[in-house]
Amino acid sequence: MSIAAVTARVGEIQRLIGALNGGVAAPAPAAAMPPPAAAPAPAPTSFRSQLAAATGPAATTSLGRGGGSTQFDALIAAAAQRNGVDPALLKALIRQESNFDPNAGSPAGAQGLTQLMPGTAAALGVADVHDPAQAVEGGAKYLRRQLDAFGGDETKALAAYNAGPGAVQRYGGVPPYAETQQYVQKVLGYAAEYRTNAGGFLSTPTIT
Repeated sequence: MSIAAVTARVGEIQRLIGALNGGVAAPAPAAAMPPPAAAPAPAPTSFRSQLAAATGPAATTSLGRGGGSTQFDALIAAAAQRNGVDPALLKALIRQESNFDPNAGSPAGAQGLTQLMPGTAAALGVADVHDPAQAVEGGAKYLRRQLDAFGGDETKALAAYNAGPGAVQRYGGVPPYAETQQYVQKVLGYAAEYRTNAGGFLSTPTIT
């Protein structure tokens, strides 16, 4: 028997059952019911989108090499502890000096993560300024020296790191150099960011 004949026969049986039940048609058999429409598959989302949905958009704004964690965080934390400096301040200094590029260099000759000049590096016992461990240790030592020289004043210490301690002594504070003034403001701002994020140092993991 063909499908059309079966369907017609089912319809006749339903009408007969409906007549016996006072005109109420019996429900169609399950096999005759159309299948429910499949739910649409969710659109794929990127990891950044998932993170934003879970934690809010602010969590994604600090991602990246600048505001997030870096491969040098352990070195920074250890060097900061050995030299008695705030790891957030040291990390902020490195961010401003080299943006965490161990091969960074300046036209004046400063090199490495902490942008040490050759003479300063040698005096600090840094044999290879491009070696991250040596560069971070040397930068931490030099920052400690400036903090000691200026009574723990972070603003003056940072200015001395950038422009030299002689300039800070000569002007009694941050020298009137646009570069140094911007440098100090940026480093202090980055340090405040690191202190706020995740207990004052480590931030959101980097996502590439």
